[in-house]
Amino acid sequence: MENQKVMNRGLVVVGAILIQLALGAIYAWSVFTPSLVADGWAKSETQWVFAIGLASFAVFMVFAGKKLASWGPQRLAIIGGIILGVGYFLAGLLGGTDFWALLLLIGLVGGAGIGFAYVVPIAVGMRWFPDKKGMITGLAVAGFGFGALLWVKLAGAWGHLIANMGLSNTFMAYGIAFAVMVIIGGLWMKFPPAGWKPAGYEETQITPGAVKKDEREFSSTEMLGKVQFYLIFLTFVFSAGAGLMSIGLMKLYPMEALQANGLSELEASAIAGTAMAVFFSLANGLGRILWGMLSDKLGRKTSIITMTAIQGIVVILFTFMAGNEYLLYLGATLIGFNFGGNFALFPTITADTFGSKNVGQNYPWVFLAYGFGGIIGPILGGKLGDIGNFPLAFTIAGIAVLVGTVLTIMVKPAKK
Repeated sequence: MENQKVMNRGLVVVGAILIQLALGAIYAWSVFTPSLVADGWAKSETQWVFAIGLASFAVFMVFAGKKLASWGPQRLAIIGGIILGVGYFLAGLLGGTDFWALLLLIGLVGGAGIGFAYVVPIAVGMRWFPDKKGMITGLAVAGFGFGALLWVKLAGAWGHLIANMGLSNTFMAYGIAFAVMVIIGGLWMKFPPAGWKPAGYEETQITPGAVKKDEREFSSTEMLGKVQFYLIFLTFVFSAGAGLMSIGLMKLYPMEALQANGLSELEASAIAGTAMAVFFSLANGLGRILWGMLSDKLGRKTSIITMTAIQGIVVILFTFMAGNEYLLYLGATLIGFNFGGNFALFPTITADTFGSKNVGQNYPWVFLAYGFGGIIGPILGGKLGDIGNFPLAFTIAGIAVLVGTVLTIMVKPAKK
């Protein structure tokens, strides 16, 4: 099957990145919130749209995973792109400022569209690149991270879309762009022919000392009965939770710390904004690629142990870094880099532990950990911030990530 004429697998990479660039829209939400607050929204209302979007994303991804085999990856991606695009377009068409409209159309509907399409490039990419699972997953999900930066900058500093077009027209334009990008990328989302493998690739290369092939492929039901799933799941909860808490506080907490060290509010705001928009965001995208590539060399388990150990220590030390401009930039870079690594390493350890064949069905269950982390982390940071104790929030989050390091050490190959 190696020499039969099949689609150039490089097109899968192009399609995956194109899809994920559009899906990164969910992380661009913050660029719209100042205009909504100026229009009379409470700050908490802006966060409800984001929270519903994250929850909808995670829940619908499980549903999409179940439909991947019967609907096919191409159809699933295109449906996701249409749903995402329609959500944003209708939100703009209805004025772009009504809370319930945006909660429903951008939060629930938009999140559902992202959930439908997100798993497709990961599942398809692993089938086409069994020899480089970490690299292809990292490249795909890097598009998600860099997409957020693209849409934020187009709406704001680069394209000034909100200033020139208004919120409603920006939502409509984004809706059209998202749908077109995902539909085009989705055209290349096809599994390789049965039995196909890259030239020179042997199955035994997957993992040194791996169990036999027929003992490596687990259904979702079988996976949910294994202790390995829960060890991986909890590690992801702690790691994602710390990262998402850091995202929520990356401007607010350093502003307080920098002002406490004598800087003006304007200076502190500029420095904290740079830490989040430049250092964290770029490192988040690069971390997805580089951790994915490293994991192909080091192995997934070793990579997660290394990543979470570094992340736990840095998150704890962030309480001493936030008040100094250059240490803040370093801390934001490291936290962003390791946070991005989650999205390359957890799909691939799911495939290595429970089989690549069913990763499209299995990874959405693991990804629910991201939803839990998205609730626990930001709430922890917000509650402790309200009582003036941001350092305690980072300390607790860092310790939790180190607990995840220990849990990953306990992960052994799964057998039926």
